[in-house]
Amino acid sequence: MLSAVLSFLGGPVASIIDKAVPDRELATRLKHELQVAAISQESALAKSAGEIIAAEARSDHPLAAQWRPILMLSITAILLNNYLFAPYAQAIFGASVTLELPDPLWTLLTVGVGGYVMGRSAEKAVRNWKN
Repeated sequence: MLSAVLSFLGGPVASIIDKAVPDRELATRLKHELQVAAISQESALAKSAGEIIAAEARSDHPLAAQWRPILMLSITAILLNNYLFAPYAQAIFGASVTLELPDPLWTLLTVGVGGYVMGRSAEKAVRNWKN
């Protein structure tokens, strides 16, 4: 999402600033400040999302604590079926069952895995920074 925002700021918004602000130095500074603000906002959103996930993981209720991992494992099971087991079943038995994985679930998987990787990276970076 950040790349889309930065692309928008670097394209249409930058063009409007260039047309509206005759002072080139001021225009450059405004565009830079917009990009910094966008990055800062994205960072704050990512931090909030991480705090929500951490709070869910610490929950005393097992379902609240485990629903994200269960969902990711379910999607992974569909992928394993469709791209590992089903082709072998087709080759050996002449028939197989594949399960549809709608685009929103692909998106959820990429966001989930990306969020996990980013969260773990941030966690390690903070731990190293503190040391």
